[in-house]
Amino acid sequence: MQQPERQLRGHFVALLTIFLWGITYISTKVLLTDFAPLEILLIRFVIGLVGLFVIYPKFFKFTSWKVEGAFAAAGLLGICLYYLFENVALTFTYASNIGVIVSTSPLFIALIAAALGRQKLTRQFLLGFLCSMVGISLISLNGSGVHVNIAGDLLALLAALIWALYSYVVSYMNTLGYNPVQVTRRTFIYGIIFILPVFFATHGQVDLGKIMQGDNLVNFLFLGLGASALCFLSWAYAVKHLGTVKTSIYIYLVPVVTVVTAWLILHEPITPLVILGILLTIGGLVVSARQ
Repeated sequence: MQQPERQLRGHFVALLTIFLWGITYISTKVLLTDFAPLEILLIRFVIGLVGLFVIYPKFFKFTSWKVEGAFAAAGLLGICLYYLFENVALTFTYASNIGVIVSTSPLFIALIAAALGRQKLTRQFLLGFLCSMVGISLISLNGSGVHVNIAGDLLALLAALIWALYSYVVSYMNTLGYNPVQVTRRTFIYGIIFILPVFFATHGQVDLGKIMQGDNLVNFLFLGLGASALCFLSWAYAVKHLGTVKTSIYIYLVPVVTVVTAWLILHEPITPLVILGILLTIGGLVVSARQ
């Protein structure tokens, strides 16, 4: 496959991933009626892990502590800490704040790339970032105003930084030559191992009866098989073919997808301010991606 064709496919896969991740907020909102955030997190990744075993049941042997450490780091950062900090932040501050702050992750990724000498932080990228941040702020804060909670906002900022670090671990794992399903599955295993002590300390058990109820089961299957198993595979694919910085820019679209799907599924209103925010967000993405 030619390089331009690979990049085009990488863009398509990144868009598909962001579309599915944007819908996860709708499914999670439905599940929060019967489950705590940490329960949802654990159940979705266990389902994702089972799905990956079904798709590709083969194991690969231990090679080195460096490689195994990369898998553990990916599980700790991208599976455990990112979602844990995001969920805990929700108990301190507004979801609108978190939506804006977590979307700064592409800036952290670009700053790390600049610090490592991999890519220059250009004015064009910063202009696109600022444009998208204004758009995301209009979408997330529409009608709710600006609320500051130092603890919650700092946790959300840490989540954005953690996702940036996770993205670079993914770029390293892409160079190892393992089957992507095996890599993602090993990452999920470590993530679940890190989640379990927190879960047992705060919850202790899962109600299987509630999980098997119609709407709950459908939403868990979507979160586990689609938003977890498929999306973590597709995100790694996009990072491999587009690079860490360019792939991360698509994170700007998560609030856009969320607000549009909430309008379609939950019949939540879209105001002129939100429409302006969507246009600014997409415009900022285009400007940044043209770097």
